[in-house]
Amino acid sequence: MESSFLTAIFLPLALFVIMLGMGLGLTVQDFKRVLVEPKAVVLGLIAQLIGLPLVGFLLASLFPLSPELAVGVMILAACPGGPTSNLMTYLVRGNVALSITLTAISSLITVFTIPLVVNIAMQQFMGEAAALQLPFLTTVIQIAVITLIPVSLGMLLHHYAPQFAAQVEKGVKWLSIAFLTLIIVGLLAKERANVASFFLQVGGVTLALNIGTMLLGFAIATVAKLDTSSKKAIAVEVGIQNGTLAIAVASAPTFLNAPTMAIPAAIYSLVMFATSAVFIALMRPRSAVLR
Repeated sequence: MESSFLTAIFLPLALFVIMLGMGLGLTVQDFKRVLVEPKAVVLGLIAQLIGLPLVGFLLASLFPLSPELAVGVMILAACPGGPTSNLMTYLVRGNVALSITLTAISSLITVFTIPLVVNIAMQQFMGEAAALQLPFLTTVIQIAVITLIPVSLGMLLHHYAPQFAAQVEKGVKWLSIAFLTLIIVGLLAKERANVASFFLQVGGVTLALNIGTMLLGFAIATVAKLDTSSKKAIAVEVGIQNGTLAIAVASAPTFLNAPTMAIPAAIYSLVMFATSAVFIALMRPRSAVLR
C-alpha cells in the first residue's frame, strides 16, 4: 500500500467510517446524561482531558524517545476514547451508557484541545526544531469535519431510520476494526525495516500509557465511590485511545504529515488489544458475580 494513498485517501475514509459507526449508536440523550450522572461524567472527562495528557507527558519525558516519537505519544494522549472503548466497556459489563456519553462529549471537546496539546508537546520536545505546527483554527475545522460530521450523520440515521441504523451498526463497527488493522499494517509495512526498532523504542511507553491511564481512571472512580460498572467504564474510557484519529493527526497531509509520529499510535493499537483481552478476562468473572 503506497504511503500517499494510505494517508491521503484511505486514512480519512477509515476515520469517517469509524466515526459514522460511533454516531449510529448515539442519541441526544447521551449528551444530556451529564445532568443525570454529573459526578461520573465530570470525573471521567477530567481524567480523559487532563489526567491522560499529563500521564502521557510524564511517560514521554521519562522514556528515552526521539523528539518525534515523544510528540507521537502526546498526540495519542490527546485523542481519548473512540468507538473501541464503548465495545470494551460492553465486554467487561461496565456502564455502557456512561462510556458512550464520555466518548460523545470528549469527541466534541478534543476538537479544540488536540491542537493545543500537540503544539505544546512539539515546543517542549522539539524546541527550535519544531518547524511544524498545527494552526489552531484550521486544525479545529479539519478535525471537526472528519469527526463531528460523520458522527452527526450517524446520529441522524439513528433518529430517522432506527431500524436501519441498528442493522448496520454492528457491521460498521467490525468494518472499523478492519480499517484500523489495514492502517496499522500499511504504516508498519512502509517502515518494515524499522518495525523491530520502533517496537523496542515505543512498546514500553505505549504499554505504560495504556495500563497507567486505565489504572488512573479506575483509581479516580474508586476514590469518588462510584459503582463498579462506572469504575470499569471510566477505566476503559481513560485507558483506551482513539488510535485512528491519532494516526490521522500525525501522518495525514492535511495535518502534520509526519509518519514517524504515527508509530506510537500504531504500536499502541496492537498493545491495546492484548491488554484489553487481559482486562476482559480479569473483570468479567467479577462482574458476573456482582450481577
